[in-house]
Amino acid sequence: MVRIPLDLDELVKHRTLIKDEQELVSGKRGATRLGFAVWLKFYTQHGRFPRSRAELAGEAVEFVARQVQVSASELGSCEWTGRAVEYHRAQIRGPLGFRECSVADVEKLTAYLAEHVACKERRAEQVRGELLSRGEHRAARSGPV
Repeated sequence: MVRIPLDLDELVKHRTLIKDEQELVSGKRGATRLGFAVWLKFYTQHGRFPRSRAELAGEAVEFVARQVQVSASELGSCEWTGRAVEYHRAQIRGPLGFRECSVADVEKLTAYLAEHVACKERRAEQVRGELLSRGEHRAARSGPV
C-alpha cells in the first residue's frame, strides 16, 4: 500500500502539541520525550497507540521532534514494551479521560452484543461496528469506558 505524504495542514491539525500536552511532555528527556509526544499525538488522532514504529509517518515524527527539541532519530532508541511504556500510556490516557478496558467492561459489552446484536446479525464486520459504536456512545455519555 502506498502511503500519501502528510501535508502541512494535516501535520498542524493532528500533530501540534497544545499547552496541556506540552506540560505532559515537559518532564520527559531525550528519546522518552519524543516517544511520549509522538504516542500522545497518535493517540489523540486514532484513539489507540501505534503498534510499531512502522505506523508512524516520518514527516509526523519530524514535526513533533521539532516541537519537543529532540532529534527525530532518537525515536529509534525508544522502548516499545515494558513497565515504563505502560506507565507512559497511563499518563497519556488519564488526562484524556480514558483508561484501559477492564474485564468487567468486556463482559458488559459481550452481554450487550449477545442480547441485542448477535441474535439478529451474524456478519462479523457488522457486529464489530456495533461494538465500536456502543463503546463510543458509552464514552461520550458517561465518561471513560
